[in-house]
This record gives sequence, C-alpha cells and structure tokens, in this order.
Amino acid sequence: MNKGTGSCLRAYLMSCAALAGLLATAAATAQEGAPAGEGERAVDTITVTARRREESLIDVPVAMTVQSAEALDLSGATDITALQRNTPNLTLQVARATNSTLTAFIRGIGQQDPLWGFEPGIGLYIDDVYVARPQGAILDILDIERVEVLRGPQGTLYGRNTIGGAIKFVTARLDDQPTFSVRTNLGEYNQRDLIVSGSAPLSDGLRVGGALGVYRRDGYGTNLWNGADIGNRESFSARLTVEFEPAPDWFFRLTADRLDDDSNANPGHRELPVPAAFGAPPITTPFGINVPAGAFPVTDDVYDSWAGVDETNEVINQGVSLTGEWTVNDHLTFKTVTAWRDGETHGEGIDFDGTPAPILDVLAPETVYDDDQFSQEFQLLFDNDRWRGVAGVYYLDAYASGGYDTVLGIGAAAIPGSPTPNFTQGTSGHVDTTSLAAFGEFDFDLADRWTLTLGGRWTRDEKTGRVFKANYLGLGSPVSGTPNTPIQILTDYTAERAFEEFTPRIGLSYRISDTLNAYVSYGRGFKSGGFDMRGDAAATPATMDGYDPETVDSLEFGLKGYLFDDRVRFSAAIFNASYDGQQVTSQQVNTVGTGLVSFIDNVGSSTIRGAELEAQARLGGGFSLDLALGYVDAAFDEYLAYVPNGSPPPAYVLADVSDARQFQNTPDWNGSLALNHHSDDVIGGMLDLRAAVSWRGDSSMFETPAPEIDQEAYSLVDASAVWTSGSGRWRAGLHARNLTDERYRTGGYYFPGLAYGDSIIGFYGPPRTVFASLEYRY
Repeated sequence: MNKGTGSCLRAYLMSCAALAGLLATAAATAQEGAPAGEGERAVDTITVTARRREESLIDVPVAMTVQSAEALDLSGATDITALQRNTPNLTLQVARATNSTLTAFIRGIGQQDPLWGFEPGIGLYIDDVYVARPQGAILDILDIERVEVLRGPQGTLYGRNTIGGAIKFVTARLDDQPTFSVRTNLGEYNQRDLIVSGSAPLSDGLRVGGALGVYRRDGYGTNLWNGADIGNRESFSARLTVEFEPAPDWFFRLTADRLDDDSNANPGHRELPVPAAFGAPPITTPFGINVPAGAFPVTDDVYDSWAGVDETNEVINQGVSLTGEWTVNDHLTFKTVTAWRDGETHGEGIDFDGTPAPILDVLAPETVYDDDQFSQEFQLLFDNDRWRGVAGVYYLDAYASGGYDTVLGIGAAAIPGSPTPNFTQGTSGHVDTTSLAAFGEFDFDLADRWTLTLGGRWTRDEKTGRVFKANYLGLGSPVSGTPNTPIQILTDYTAERAFEEFTPRIGLSYRISDTLNAYVSYGRGFKSGGFDMRGDAAATPATMDGYDPETVDSLEFGLKGYLFDDRVRFSAAIFNASYDGQQVTSQQVNTVGTGLVSFIDNVGSSTIRGAELEAQARLGGGFSLDLALGYVDAAFDEYLAYVPNGSPPPAYVLADVSDARQFQNTPDWNGSLALNHHSDDVIGGMLDLRAAVSWRGDSSMFETPAPEIDQEAYSLVDASAVWTSGSGRWRAGLHARNLTDERYRTGGYYFPGLAYGDSIIGFYGPPRTVFASLEYRY
C-alpha cells in the first residue's frame, strides 16, 4: 500500500468511526426525546419535495442539502455556484472560457466538457423541468423558495435519470395577496444589479407573477491586447408565471423564463510564457502597450490576458412549461409537466494560446452551440395509510449541435514534420436524442418504526449522431464561414444507436425515535452512450461506433435527526460506489498527421467511497453554527486510454494507464464552517451577522496530472451583515466574498509543447468582492 492510499484509507476509516460515534450519541440522546426549552428557539424544521411530495428533511432516506432563499440571501449568494461553499462533496463552478456555462460534480461524478451532445452527470431541474445542457445553466438566485441538492444516483423519482445527483430549484406558489419587492446591489468593480419581483390575483383562482433581474459589472481584468473587460457581467434574466385554480381539486401553472448573457468570453491566464523560439518582433498593441521583442510575457495579474480572439459572446437560454395537478381524492393525485427549452451560444471563438498570434485558436461560426428540447412527464402520486409513492412516465426529444475551427498558426512551423503553418481543423455535427422512461418509487411501513423503499426505472435512449471533421490549409474553414477546400477528411459519418437499462433502488429506514432516522439504501445510476462530436476517425476508426453507457452502483448508510432538545439538526452519510464504463473526454496533441486528436472513451472502472456530515446548532444568546464536511476517496481500478504507438504512421492503441490517472474536480476533503448571530432589537429591526470559511483540498483539472494548473488546497472567507426592519418591508445588507483575496483556479486548458506554444491556460474564481444591497418588500 502506497502512502497516498494509506492516508485515504485512514481518513475514510476515521469518517466511518466518527459516524459510528455520532450514531451511539444519537441513540443515547434519543431516550430523552424532549422538545427545545423555553427562551431559545430550536433549529428550523425543513420541508422538502425531493420525493415529489412534501415531507420533513429527516424523513428522506437520501443524502441531500437544502438551502432556503432566506439563507442564501443572508449569506450574499447571487447565483447557483454559491452552493459549492456549503454543500459536502459538491463542485459547482463556472466552466472554463465562459460566464454562464456550468461545471458540476457530486462525489466525483459529473461533467467538465460542455460539448454538444455530451450529457451532464448531474441533473439540473427548475421545479420539475430537466435542463439538458450546461450552457446558460449558471442560474441566478431569482424568485425561488429553496434549492435542493441530492447526492447519489437519481432516476426513480425524476423525469430524466442522472447518474451522479440532482440540483433542483423550487419556486413557491403565488400568494393570494398582492406582493412586490425591488432590490439593488451596488459594489466593487462597478457592480450594479436591479432585481424586481411581484405577483397579484387577477380574479378568484387566477394569479400572475414575475421577476426580472438586470446584472452589470466591470471585469476583474483586462485584455492587454485590445482593452476588453475580462470577467465582466452583462446579463438579463426574467420569469413570468400564471397560476389558475378553476376548482379546489385542480391547479395549473404556466411559466416562461429567459436568460440573455452578453458578458465577454473569458480567455483565461497563460501560466507559462510563450517559448522564445517564436521570436516575436517588438509591437505596440492596439491598446497602446509596448511589447518588447521575444515572447509575450505571463501577466502579473491572473485576470489579465494577451488573447487575440474577440471576446464578443452571447448566451441565450429560455423555456416554457405547463404543469397541471388534479387531486383525484385524498389518496391519489395526477400530475402532468409539459416543457420546451431552447439554448443558443453566439461567439467569436476561444484563444487557447492567450496571445494575439494564431498559435492555437478556436474560431466559431455565428452560432457555436444550438440546442432545444421538448419533454412530457405524467405522474401519479399515491398516499395511503401504510404506503406512499410516485409512478410516472417520461418522454424527451432533444437536439444539440455545434461547430468550430481549431487553428494552428505560426507555432506549427517550430517543429520539423509538424502540420503546415496556417493549418485549420474544422469540426461540426449534431445529436438527436429520443428518450422514453417509466419510473416509480414507493415506501411501505413494515412496522411502527421500519419503512421499506422499493423503486425502479426503465430507460430507453435512441441517439442519431452526425460528425464531420477535416483539415484545411489556411486560417479558417467553411465551419467558421471561410471558403476553403479540405486537404484531408478525417471524419464523415452519420450513425444511430439505442441504449436500454433497468436501474433499481431499495432502501430500509428505521425510526430510532421521533427525532432520529437511520437508513441504508442501494441504487443504480445510468447514463446512456453517444457519439464523440470531436472524434477523429483517421486516428481512431472506432470513434464511428460511438461510446457505451456508464453505470454506478451506490451503497449508502445514513443518519438524520435532531439532538440536544432539538437544538442541533444533523445528517450524516457514508457511501461506497462502483463506477463502470466511465465516459471521459480528453484531447491529445498529435504533431504528425491529423493535428489535435479528441476522444470520449469508456475508460474502465473505479471505486468511490467517502463520508458526509452536515449540522446546524443553536448555541444560545442568538448564536448558531453551520457545519458541512465531505470526504471522497476516488481511485481508478482500470483506465483504458488511447496512447501513441510510437512509430509511423501515427496511430493510437489502447492501454491501461490507471496508475497515472486521477479523478478531476474532486478534492479529498472539503467543508465549511459558519458562525451566525441573530439580534431581535437593533435600530427597530433585526440584525443577522454571518462569518464563514469554506475549504477544498487539492484537486486536478483533468484525469491526467497537470502540475502547472492543478489546484492546491485553498480556503475562502465570507462575511455578511443584514438588517431587516421590524415590519419586514426593508432590508439592507453588506456582503464580502473571498475576503482574503484568494487566487484559485476553477478550470484550465492544457496543450503543452513547442508546436502549440506551451498553451497552458488557467481560469480563476472571482477575487475579493464587496457589495451592498437594499431591498423593499410589500
């Protein structure tokens, strides 16, 4: 056993021991069963709908984190990525080179690559509507009631099966009385936001509501080549809702939403200088900066860049949904959810090399990504004396397309035998997906304290993929609008595949007392296969066969409840998952022949184990404490990857390289600790103070180690002060995020080597930001 494996094993055993100790303490405390004493309120009771019905958080035999809109507001959270700070084993970040594309991982399972047609491992839902694509998925904390994060495979409860977990935005039903609120945020980097929401009854049983958010902020850095803002924000989001109750047993909701993000694309920061072999002449940039002869230097500020590709960018994400509910009787409810969503990304491209020279650039057509989806779901919700559950069917028809040119310019001439200077590789394609599923999950009360959970899902996905890839002389191809004739067609095929799977779920819960619940559960997750939209059939002919599905078998033990007279609420879990057929996307440099080679491989298998703990405690005197702690030990048992065979003509062969691979975006330890203080009588109102620190262990950007951009452990410190008037109508806040001004990477590109100008790019999270908020509610 090597040192790293031994350390992970010891940490895992310590987590198991800690959970066992907590269970013993809980069992002893359960004998008391007394409510909170007078003078100090107990922790809040949380109601969730994770299982398609309202129930207490401690009754749900699933590891999950719930953040209410109020809690998010008091912490200064503005978008979905704030959940990463206080949710165990969650990675939720802005994807590389974007401002509104989501990178999501839970317990080591997820997706970094936002390639069209490559499905995410984490499901994102707005109410009951599945959002299929990560573009435009950095959702604003706008007009919501709460956010629920479910860890582990989900499919017996949700419309679309998700192998790693689910994130669900839950909006509240409109009020029977008129409501209105307006809020502004003003802060550093010229931040200026305006958020307006409200609702009103139009007649008996008919209500209308809406919310609008306008967000503006200057960039954290500057493109020293053209003067453009980097890391700026210019976005607009809106939501309109109409609710109709024609009779007491009927309810309909029609919702439309739209996000329009015109923020500049983020070119990232060069981590290494351009090799001196390029011998660039001295120049003066259009922005008026003199650059000496030689290489473009690495900028001192990690938010600055020398990128030459225009940052112009627009992301549109919009949708319409209609939900209907019929309460047939006290035991049966019928529900229908019909939804359509559409997304588009427009941009000039991505500068992989971070310089004005076309060393390694991506040029995009007018529309880089284009996708739409239609879904229909029917549910039956049952609630009887000794059993309850949900059964449903789900249909999805989705389309995703994209295209880009990879430009290899002056850098290719630096190595003999490499592709010709001014060399372009054009890639384009689309994927049509039709999915049909039937699912159900039921709880059966075996005895007063024992509950059995049984669930299952049948899924059939049919996919049609079209992929075209070719090499061209010159800068650009027809993909990006440049008339050109290919010198080598690498990939040109259309293919179809179908994937079918049954995934079961079984669980057993034991109610130790009225305030403690222990459970064990097993669930299987499934994600269908597909076609690699960047696949190079000349280098790897097998790409035309597509890639296979992946599955995970997850076993989880958990304990939830209240301790010490309901002053402490906690949930703890340990888990072990066997992950097979993992779909991993990677790109490799082939300096002879076809240029840049991309793969989506079923790399093999792995084992993921770990532990999680969340707790909230009332300490007395208005103080409370929030704790979240996560640990993951994830290791590849087998990793089959294409590696060069080392002899001409260039070719790639499969080999097991598991000893040289690691999980990406999965730190071993992560957690947060927050101290809160609530005062009831401050200047005629209430004052809430919060100081929090969150930390993440070392993490890798890719499965292959990349020391230049892999992120070392770091911590973030946040603080907030929020005053609310006695009437509740006025609220003023001061929020500071990343108080210590930590520099930490959230993504990267890794193209080392002279031919590609050592194009190693890091993308960094926001610096220290401070903003004030003022809100009026009616």
